[in-house]
Amino acid sequence: MILSLLLWSCEGRFNAEDFEEASQNGKLVNEGYNRCIRYVNAWVGYADPASGLIPRNINDSKDYWNAWDAAADNYPFMVLTSSIVMPDFFNGAALKMLETEKKLTSRIGKLPDTYSFSKKGFRNDIIDTSQVIFGSAEYMKDGLIPLTEWLGKSPWSDRMIEILNDLPNLVRVVTRMNGSFYGGSPVVEVNGDLMQVLSRIYWFTGKREYLEWAADIADYYLNDQNLPTISLDRLRIRDHGCEIISGLCEVYLAASYSWPEKRDQWKQYIHKMLNRILETGRNEDGFFYNEVNPVTGEIISEGISDTFGYTFNAYYFVSILDSVPAYREAVLKALSSLNSGYLNFNWESGGCDGYADAIEGALNLYNREPVPSVKEWIDSQTQVMWAYQKPEGLIEGWHGDGNFARTTVMYCLWKSQGLIPDNWNENLTLGATFNDGLLNAAVSCKTGWRGKIRFDTPRWRDEMHMPSDYPRINQFQHWFTVENSRKYKVTFFPSGKMKTLTGRDLADGVPVELKPGEECFITIKQI
Repeated sequence: MILSLLLWSCEGRFNAEDFEEASQNGKLVNEGYNRCIRYVNAWVGYADPASGLIPRNINDSKDYWNAWDAAADNYPFMVLTSSIVMPDFFNGAALKMLETEKKLTSRIGKLPDTYSFSKKGFRNDIIDTSQVIFGSAEYMKDGLIPLTEWLGKSPWSDRMIEILNDLPNLVRVVTRMNGSFYGGSPVVEVNGDLMQVLSRIYWFTGKREYLEWAADIADYYLNDQNLPTISLDRLRIRDHGCEIISGLCEVYLAASYSWPEKRDQWKQYIHKMLNRILETGRNEDGFFYNEVNPVTGEIISEGISDTFGYTFNAYYFVSILDSVPAYREAVLKALSSLNSGYLNFNWESGGCDGYADAIEGALNLYNREPVPSVKEWIDSQTQVMWAYQKPEGLIEGWHGDGNFARTTVMYCLWKSQGLIPDNWNENLTLGATFNDGLLNAAVSCKTGWRGKIRFDTPRWRDEMHMPSDYPRINQFQHWFTVENSRKYKVTFFPSGKMKTLTGRDLADGVPVELKPGEECFITIKQI
């Protein structure tokens, strides 16, 4: 027991159990970040000595870096990890890898292609434009958007925008459709990727041309001929297919705020698509099948989608936008089933990546709907996911290892309520809880520690310039956030020392100094 007595503050009396949970959360944060560090270090050991780029995997694809796997799914989460707990790597090797990737892999303007280490050049002598388009879309959506959601403007957001700006040279092939022009790809997944990227970059930059491009693609689908649930005889409701659902809904959300005429035009089709997927695409517990024929209702693949959360994100924000209770109820039905029938579930043939994606989806929705049984499920299944990691740090030795780190970072941010130390120590524990308007944090380090604890801010508004924090793939959830100009009462225990600080002060960091083995408790409440 951390404390055997009741603590007092100016806000009233509260029990030491609040800090007990925060302290236990800190141990999980410690384990999670140390696991991410081992992951980064392990993959660095497989980097090409000449270029410094990591391979697609350590077995059959160890000779090349590609945009849609190595760049999209693995490298970005080495960057993410290092931005939090490995500053030397972040400012050094991670940035150098980006600079090298731009120099060596840009093939059509700024668009990347696959680079062979042994050839010291492009893997394919002849350009396959479909691969360049797919790689560019995946790199942006799965890799560079998450980094931009976390870092804001950075060299990685610059890389994303230069790829996006050069992409029309390939994908905006003039295709007539009902008298208009369609600026998309023949590949459903690519179009879904692009609509997600374009919607968010519209908010990020404020440039309407990105929204108009996204609307061009949405216009192709949101009609009586090409709606996915009307025109497709195979609809994947898992990754590599479900992107079209989220993409169309994200453009719809953007139009709801910025282009009401388009919202009015598209609304019936968005609802028709979502309704049909609920009718044909779910099992008895409310989870999506991997693949269905939405026209006939035939279940093509009875496997359950590990990326259920990506699609439910769209249902959740459309339920709010358009006041459709059935969409929220669909989300809650699935969430309520997790801890009963989906413990140690065979997601994605039992691979670690299936757990990473399922946990990410659950975390994103739990952030909006804190169903108690979902908390239990996330905690237990994170332990299952962590058990995949080998002692040296690799998980399974392929690009999906990056998603292990992505979801682990999300989990750590939850367990710390977004608090981050300005310098990491492998013995540091930093956990927090938030109840009834009061943040309770616990920090300790058996070897002693001196540094600052930084608090999260509304990144969705301040960095991404979004109109709301709607649930979306590859975001890093907000838990406890501070506002720059507001004041907060900060109390330290066991000293009882109190300070009044602004949100800006908390975001810059609260100084803490710990003796070896000492544990400090902090409460924060907005005044």
